Amino acid sequence: MAGARPIERGSRPRARPPRAAATAPRRAPAGRSDITRLIPTGRSLATALLIVAAAGVAWFGARETAVFSVQAIEVAGAPAGVSAQVRRSLRTTEGTSLLKFDLDASLQAVEALPTVASVRFDRAFPHTLRVVVVPERAVAVVRQGAGSYLLAETGRVMATSGRRDRPTLARIWVKRDVQLRVGSHAEGDLLTAVAAVAPLPGSGFPGRVSSVTATPTSLVLRLRSGLEVRLGDPLDVALKLAVAARVIPFLGSDTTYLDVAVPERPVAGSLNSQVEP
Repeated sequence: MAGARPIERGSRPRARPPRAAATAPRRAPAGRSDITRLIPTGRSLATALLIVAAAGVAWFGARETAVFSVQAIEVAGAPAGVSAQVRRSLRTTEGTSLLKFDLDASLQAVEALPTVASVRFDRAFPHTLRVVVVPERAVAVVRQGAGSYLLAETGRVMATSGRRDRPTLARIWVKRDVQLRVGSHAEGDLLTAVAAVAPLPGSGFPGRVSSVTATPTSLVLRLRSGLEVRLGDPLDVALKLAVAARVIPFLGSDTTYLDVAVPERPVAGSLNSQVEP
């Protein structure tokens, strides 16, 4: 056939070249890459260890040397006399590093002072130890024979006292068999008497208490004016004293007693008469 291309015997059609197979990359399991990023490298671990070691060396050096030694003791919250006692009790801390300061021992030393109710410390770097003191509050002078003692509202014996010291404080008389020493605490009827007069200092109560008689069931205050204030049992003492303070200015000069055992019904009178204010 004209124009037709002859077919050669033995020839085969050309095979197409194979296509390259595209291989998709395998994905790492979810979370593995995140965990890997969180694992510190050897370099970061070494750096962290060096920082910790340097900090330890610096802390040890500051603790054992005079870098932060106590050179000044500042006392706040206490009168001059008590502040001086506190400084003397802490004298052994001078020159000690603030980092090596023994807090428990210092607390015991200061709180052992009979004039101190409580204390707290503050390290004021580089060289100051600050001491904040709550002093005991004196509320009465206890008379025992020729001796006198200053007592705090907590019942603690703060110090010995002169007979005429603290003239505005109540006087409480006790027998010689009552044990009193500086630093000890009152007990029994004496503690009841101290608690009864504790609200008086600074309250403007109209009269000075010259003596107190206290039993488990009865409290009696005797004023310098001669008036006897009967409080009854040692309950609601602050309320009874407040009632007495309002009534006393209206009493006549011949009144010998005021009974506020029942504060809603105070009774005043003399040996021959009585009247309800």
